[in-house]
Amino acid sequence: MSHTDIPAPITDDRIAVRRTSLADGRDLIYFDDADSTLPPERAVDERELAPRPPTAVMRQDALTGEWISFAAARQNRAFLPPAHLDPLAPQAPGNPSEIPSTYDVAVFENKSPSFGPELGLPDGEDDTAALAAYRSVGIERTRTSVGRCEVVCFSPDHEGSFGTQTPSRARTVIEAWAQRTAALSSLPGVQQVFPFENRGEAIGVTLQHPHGQIYSYPYVTPRTQRLLDSLDAYGPTLFADILERERTGERLLIAGEHWTAFVPFAARWPIEAHILPNRHVPDLAATTLEEREELSTLYLRLLRGVDALYDTPTPYIAAWHQAPVHERRDEVRLMLQLTSPRRAADKLKFLAGSEAAMGAWIGDVPPETQATALREAIEGVTL
Repeated sequence: MSHTDIPAPITDDRIAVRRTSLADGRDLIYFDDADSTLPPERAVDERELAPRPPTAVMRQDALTGEWISFAAARQNRAFLPPAHLDPLAPQAPGNPSEIPSTYDVAVFENKSPSFGPELGLPDGEDDTAALAAYRSVGIERTRTSVGRCEVVCFSPDHEGSFGTQTPSRARTVIEAWAQRTAALSSLPGVQQVFPFENRGEAIGVTLQHPHGQIYSYPYVTPRTQRLLDSLDAYGPTLFADILERERTGERLLIAGEHWTAFVPFAARWPIEAHILPNRHVPDLAATTLEEREELSTLYLRLLRGVDALYDTPTPYIAAWHQAPVHERRDEVRLMLQLTSPRRAADKLKFLAGSEAAMGAWIGDVPPETQATALREAIEGVTL
């Protein structure tokens, strides 16, 4: 599928979008809440910044065919800074942060990206040829890590997560995800767009600030490639058949008009939940305004239910699996996968020999038991 075949996303006119640039030329986009009290003007980034690091290089693991991007500049990123030096807070005297103005939601290009800032395809390649090149296997193969990595700040506050936001703010973040998915999908050389949130030091978070990221890969990721293989083996109704089972089964968590949340049949992690749209859509850009509105509250209920399981916030990875840009968009359905290694109040699941070395998972908690606990926690949630 070419970029021109991807329909333009529906946008919410209540959420103002204000585009500008940082001092080194990186894109910065403000998304204002529908009920925002912020003025339209935004301050100019007047910092003197060093040139951006060169685009990283990928190496292929010939034993698996997988690509590994070596982005050495990421070694210099901030690590759990105090609030007064938060690089995602609005700029203030003594804190020359990444965002010059106060904001509701802000999206900007990562200063030290894993992919990009270079974009495009090698001479003589189109998207089909690029996909074939990434899937071929050879010894000591390299390719440039083209693409784009963006940071999505959910709030100007120093601490929190998506689940601590108001429904209005959650709706703004979802709008940002949808619009950026469409924009990033149109960039040359991008094959897949991945919005996600890492929450908690146990996951490896280096900033306490409530934020997520969007990676735009130059290849179809291994996880998605395995999904495509499953579709080949099962057929194009895979997602619809899973959803039909889960909406009437004992692992159901929340059944909405537009979305369904459930614990999957073969959950790998001690806490794992999926959200599927009730109609077949390939990515967030293809959702309607009504679907985004319901998601803003349903997703908050799920996240707050997860946090209600224990007395302290639960670490997690929230991953939006979206269809590849150029391949099989009509068969892959958008899906949110929420996973946490927390198996008890003071215990974490670590990936040891079987999982880490062989990819052979051993479950700790039966999915039905997990679903019962999550349903009870979600029932007590207020927004």
